[in-house]
Amino acid sequence: RPQTLERHRRIVNTYIRPQIGKKKLAFLSTNEVQRMYVKLKKTGRIKKHPVYGYELADNTVIDIHATLHRALEIAVNNHLILKNPTKATVRPKKKKKDLQVLNDAELDILMQAIDDDKEWGDFFYLELTTGLRRGEICGLRWTDFDEKEGIIRIKTSTSLLKGGVIYEGEPKTDESKRKILLPKITVDRLRKRERISEWIFPNILNPSLPIAPPAAYRKAKSLVRKLNLPNISFHDLRHTFATHALATGVEAVTRSTIL
Repeated sequence: RPQTLERHRRIVNTYIRPQIGKKKLAFLSTNEVQRMYVKLKKTGRIKKHPVYGYELADNTVIDIHATLHRALEIAVNNHLILKNPTKATVRPKKKKKDLQVLNDAELDILMQAIDDDKEWGDFFYLELTTGLRRGEICGLRWTDFDEKEGIIRIKTSTSLLKGGVIYEGEPKTDESKRKILLPKITVDRLRKRERISEWIFPNILNPSLPIAPPAAYRKAKSLVRKLNLPNISFHDLRHTFATHALATGVEAVTRSTIL
């Protein structure tokens, strides 16, 4: 996927190449890789952080290791080196982010706010009643919506690449291609929307393009700040949907299929 490739290139060019780029592959040792991880952890940040200085986050070091490890595995498979020097290194342990969900009262506040928002209301109402991924909801076309059957089909996912280019690809996994039976009130909201573009949620300034996923992320952050709600991310809205679906008796299989 272009976005994944872009991330790997950024990791290689920003962190790995400056440290070991001139090293002969056959002579790269585990100790040298380990020293690189330690050095990057302490002083690898490009711009000084007001709290952490030049120290990299543990998860960034883990991403650096994952990229280098995968590349050197390919080198082993192609008989360029005998063994992968990253295998015996010690890396930070990945820290799992605590899931955040809105409780009933907080969800009521958010639902009231989006109900009054003409520009973003339908977008977030659909999100909170389906738990779609950001790229999935931004990539919806009117042809994906069957208003007679009350179904939305998830067939594509969008992302924003470097230079402001919108990339349209397939959803995250094969199972992500799915159809979702929508609540009647969600169907009614979509049915009443003005169709100014092929996209259900077009870019306001350029309707020939869909809303960019980062714009949805920023809007979600702006909403929770404005309403004094917990500082959740857009992805936490997906968890909020899943939690409330469980609480209201939606069967596990149905919930899993929707997500």
